[in-house]
Amino acid sequence: MNWQKQMKELKYSHLERTAPAFFAASGGRSMKLKPYNDKTANGLTRCIIDFLTFSGWQAERISNTGRMIDRRHTVTDVLGRKKQIGSMEWAKGTGTAGTADISATIAGRSVKIEVKIGRDRQSTAQSSYQKKIEASGGLYVIATNMQDFIKWYYLNFKTETYKQSTISERPF
Repeated sequence: MNWQKQMKELKYSHLERTAPAFFAASGGRSMKLKPYNDKTANGLTRCIIDFLTFSGWQAERISNTGRMIDRRHTVTDVLGRKKQIGSMEWAKGTGTAGTADISATIAGRSVKIEVKIGRDRQSTAQSSYQKKIEASGGLYVIATNMQDFIKWYYLNFKTETYKQSTISERPF
């Protein structure tokens, strides 16, 4: 089974388990789903997060961008013409430099996933972050496509999906 079919089956199973009434009302397995695509960084990130979530694990996108500060203002000269002076400045984000694109917890392990597409390469800050994660016992993977990520997942966790316990089965 190719990874797109596997994702479709995982999504159907996830919907059937978490929202059975919606799943039935929407046509069950004949429901039309948005296709998955791993050709862009955003597409691959969505694929990985959904794959892990539908498999019963926790995964979230990490954003460490700064923000634009508009230092421009409009002035009117003596002839009545309006001009804009000043500039836009980029303020650095407050997150950790080099942080991964996805943070996940799989079978109790901290996993950081860096998404790289095409000619995109790991920066020095990202390489340093990877070393810190691995030194502290976490896992770090660079994902370039969904097929290779799924292969890495099964090699490291040797599990199909996580069977979530119901509230009545929990010991607390």
